[in-house]
Amino acid sequence: MKPWKLLTILLMAAVLTACATGPRRVSEPAASIQQLSVGADGAWALELRLQNYSSIPMRFESVRLELSVGGESAGVLEIAPALTVGPESADIVEVALQPSAQGRLQAADALAAGRRLTYRIEGTLRAAPDDRGSARDYKVRHESALSPVPGLPGVMR
Repeated sequence: MKPWKLLTILLMAAVLTACATGPRRVSEPAASIQQLSVGADGAWALELRLQNYSSIPMRFESVRLELSVGGESAGVLEIAPALTVGPESADIVEVALQPSAQGRLQAADALAAGRRLTYRIEGTLRAAPDDRGSARDYKVRHESALSPVPGLPGVMR
């Protein structure tokens, strides 16, 4: 192989390696409710989506969110998932909740009427870059709505 071809190949490899190791970006994570299932006993099983917008994996250590549905306080979602979410990815954690009477009534009314249920979560996510130990609290506030799932009684997405 001619020396200039070998030099060109090595130079291209160096450029590609430099491009692969871009700047590390740590962004605020987010949370939302992906699914709410109402049990026969009135308890709720929630699928909470934890979103990592960072360019590196983030370790979610704790979650504390106040949940309101239909404008009424429903309870507090509090878990310690010890979950690592890859860069610019999301994962789901399950959270059990005994909702307040007002929250239970709002969900039952929405399910019976086949209408959407608005919700708001507000609180903190404690997370850290996976390769470092320093966790910090991130403020979270998210508003959205869940709709009944046809064919799945008691389930809203």
